Amino acid sequence: MGYPIVHFELMGKDGEALKSFYSKVMGWKISSDNPMNYGVIDTDAGDGGVGGGVGSTQDGSSFVTVYAGVQDLDAVLKEVEAAGGKITMPPTEIPNMVTFAQFSDPAGNIVGLVKSE
Repeated sequence: MGYPIVHFELMGKDGEALKSFYSKVMGWKISSDNPMNYGVIDTDAGDGGVGGGVGSTQDGSSFVTVYAGVQDLDAVLKEVEAAGGKITMPPTEIPNMVTFAQFSDPAGNIVGLVKSE
């Protein structure tokens, strides 16, 4: 069985404008009630939807990232490197929130991994 997409991020220079845009256009519920002011997206799509996040980048860049849920970040990152990908962010824990990592595929696309329970 493959790894499911469990999260996505929409990031850019003006996170507040992005939050407003996606809330209006997509009807998403976005809560930024956290110390990082990270907009947690509830797509309000029931079982058919995947939650995500939206916010500002420190350097003003824009990007979209999808995150797959995996049980063993280190094992998957070893597979990534063996297949020609590169680790761009080693396993990182945000206490009481998430443990994640990122890699670039051979085309340079950044993909995230989230440690699943």
